[in-house]
Amino acid sequence: MLSKFERYPLTFGPTPIEKLARLSAHLGGDVEIYAKREDCNSGLAFGGNKLRKLEYIVPDIIASNADTLVSIGGVQSNHTRMVAAVAAKLGMKCRLIQESWVPHEDAVYDRVGNILLSRLMGAEIQLVDEGFDIGIRESWTAALEDVRAKGGKPYAIPAGASVHKFGGLGYVGFAEEVRAQEQALGYRFDYIIVCTVTGSTHAGMVVGFAKDGRQRNVIGIDASATPAQTKAQVLDIAQQTAALIGGADIGADDIVLNEDYAYPVYGVPSQETLAAIRLSARLGAMITDPVYEGKSMQGLIDLVRKGFFPKRSRVLYAHLGGAPALNGYSYTFRNG
Repeated sequence: MLSKFERYPLTFGPTPIEKLARLSAHLGGDVEIYAKREDCNSGLAFGGNKLRKLEYIVPDIIASNADTLVSIGGVQSNHTRMVAAVAAKLGMKCRLIQESWVPHEDAVYDRVGNILLSRLMGAEIQLVDEGFDIGIRESWTAALEDVRAKGGKPYAIPAGASVHKFGGLGYVGFAEEVRAQEQALGYRFDYIIVCTVTGSTHAGMVVGFAKDGRQRNVIGIDASATPAQTKAQVLDIAQQTAALIGGADIGADDIVLNEDYAYPVYGVPSQETLAAIRLSARLGAMITDPVYEGKSMQGLIDLVRKGFFPKRSRVLYAHLGGAPALNGYSYTFRNG
């Protein structure tokens, strides 16, 4: 599906699929839970799902002759960390806008974790006191203009690399990779669980799994707490990606987004999210974070407990990375 698109390798190759045997047993053993470890996909600054997307964007960056990558996210953005990593890999400058998307008051929140790593890799960081929104932000467009005004040539990478024209391709590739792994394993996954915020990871999966009719078995767990906007953006990205690759038509009903676990707001974990993070860590040493993977893990656990998945289902949890953000929540986890 992606043979006509150039890819710049940033990852180690296909990510491993791991059976979460203890978690499956803890939840009653009626559902087999597996994780595809996107958090282990690269040696670049702890990796994660954004690198899979950026592999299809880097060739366009190189062709543009830009000298500065300009992107945006929250203070503890995994995405901006990965943009900083790619800039370091390519020998480019990096300008990052880090907005105050999360109402979190940990004393070291803006000095540890993802933002620390971005600074370490040489990114120029601008902290902006603006609330959460997955749309195009004025602070980001102003940064692009500022780079141009100073004689630079910026390359614009939107939040999550999501509304970029190639933003959905990486997770079309994810679906292709899962199909190949299923063939080797000798069985197929009935459901795929993915955290959804800016939308291109979910959208790419929908397009990729539509090839074998499984697009509605991709269950997005909303972590944005703005689900209407998020679902609309997932649909738009999926439709544009499908048109780009010549894939199956995608309709609104193909976007499955569970809205039950994003509370209280984006980036702030509920007690149930914290419990899911601890359970995942203690039953298999799989580390999830308070912003994204903790909420999708909470959703997975709750859906299994509620009997959402038929008995003997095989469920694939897409672990997208994000563990460095835990450092910004150190007081929350001071006792484990």
